[in-house]
Amino acid sequence: MSVLVVVEHDRGTLADASLEAFAFARSIAEQLGEPVEALLIGADAVGLADICSAHGAAVAHHASIAGHSVGDYGPEAYGMVVALLAARLSPSGIVASGTDRGNEVLAQAAAELDLPFVANCVSVKTDHVWELTRVQWGGSLNEEARLASRLPIVSVAHHAVEAEEVAAGATATITEHVVELPEWVSRSVIQDRVVLSEGLTLATAPVVIGGGRGVGSAEGFNVLEALAARLGGVVGCSRAVTNNGWRPHSDQVGQTGTRIAPQLYIACGISGAIQHWVGAKAAKKILAINIDPAANMVVKADYAVIGDLFEVLPAIEQG
Repeated sequence: MSVLVVVEHDRGTLADASLEAFAFARSIAEQLGEPVEALLIGADAVGLADICSAHGAAVAHHASIAGHSVGDYGPEAYGMVVALLAARLSPSGIVASGTDRGNEVLAQAAAELDLPFVANCVSVKTDHVWELTRVQWGGSLNEEARLASRLPIVSVAHHAVEAEEVAAGATATITEHVVELPEWVSRSVIQDRVVLSEGLTLATAPVVIGGGRGVGSAEGFNVLEALAARLGGVVGCSRAVTNNGWRPHSDQVGQTGTRIAPQLYIACGISGAIQHWVGAKAAKKILAINIDPAANMVVKADYAVIGDLFEVLPAIEQG
């Protein structure tokens, strides 16, 4: 018996969120007194086995899809692989990251196994049933739930736990599995990709400079761009900004935009509506710059400067 982590990757490039899933799985495995094991799907995933081992996986199960047209990622194919391997390995629980991919793969697997699936958990206590805390309503509400299932299937909310390497330099033990899938699962496989941007993104940048309605115009973002360039970061914005057509939706931070977790988030002229706060609260430190000392973002931030952003930002950039 073990806690099985479904590893998310993109053509062999590991998703950082999977390392959070390992940390979450270790906390469950310690309660059960069982090891953590990894499930790697696809030929290009086998090279990730040592990383999984360094993050606590005792064994890495590598699943290859035999004689099939599934080449790239597909939720139905991956979900069926998880279901088939669950039947072979009989784990005590299955964990994946609470990203779009992680959630949809586990949802497919749970449907295939006719079992419940609980998404976006932040903590688990194991007993004869699992007691779960999960985020709801975009992170504005915590739900307490109990899961009675012969095989608990859960995802961990993105940024809810810290990834931690526990066995640096460890070499993985790899177990190979070959699975056969029906041809129909290839109907939902990625066929093509279009690169919209390269380099740092909102999701990966160590520093994000966010602008809200207080920036005043599209041209007003020039001062944010200058500071972002100086700090090696990127510029984001609030929903009000995209609604006004000042920035594209791809720049939006929030519940309906991108959820960020930089080392530093500088929120400029942003009131801090709950939808925006949900997308930014995982930042390690938040600095709010606003003329309103009672703004929600100012009240919740780690640090605040009460003043005109067009005076404060140039002073920071030049300093």
